[in-house]
Amino acid sequence: MVQKGMDRFTAGDCRDPSMAQGQPENNPACQVVDMRILELLTSRLCHELSGPIAAIANGAELLVEEDASIASLPGPTFMRDAVMLVEDSAHRAKSRLQFYRFAYGFGSGSAIAGPAPHEIAIGFFAGGRIVTDYAESVRALSPDLQKLACNMLAVAAGSLPRGGRLVATDAPLTVEGYGEGAGLSAEARNALLLATPVAVLTARTVQPYFTGLLAKTLARSMDAAAEPGKIRLTAAPT
Repeated sequence: MVQKGMDRFTAGDCRDPSMAQGQPENNPACQVVDMRILELLTSRLCHELSGPIAAIANGAELLVEEDASIASLPGPTFMRDAVMLVEDSAHRAKSRLQFYRFAYGFGSGSAIAGPAPHEIAIGFFAGGRIVTDYAESVRALSPDLQKLACNMLAVAAGSLPRGGRLVATDAPLTVEGYGEGAGLSAEARNALLLATPVAVLTARTVQPYFTGLLAKTLARSMDAAAEPGKIRLTAAPT
């Protein structure tokens, strides 16, 4: 029997002995443990990668600054273009790691180290085909809810195949996506609403599933709506 949610990852000693064999585990404490494991693993992975990527970025900057033969060249050259490409790619990778570390690795009750969540979100989409509007009301929310907002932004971004604009607002926490061809697939919507068994999740649906799971732990109910050129994700208090 396939169990839904994080139950597949529940440790044996978390199970309620009073429940019938084969029934899904509903012990909230077990879900918290499972989420914490995911957060810690993500945080560790991002931490391990951030050092080498920062070193690459710093090395590229030093090369441009210190090597006069490159920095003073008047026109584009192969060497100069290569260095600038490495530098730009390293900065993009750093922005992505910052976003993933917060969106997936930030633990409830932890202090935010580094840029504020809205800066992380805006930096994640900077230079791409999506513009982000992160409202002041959302910036004032707790870090846990801003973590949810970042995950909602990531889900909405996946529904804008040709780019567009994302708008995050509050009361209730909402992310709207505008763009040509905007649309949320049935598979993504089912995952967002936690209607998809873990066993059949894919690389495309795991993000909305994680977002729905996070909303559930924060006592929020996810909903998704779409119309031509627009999608709307809402996380309302339950």
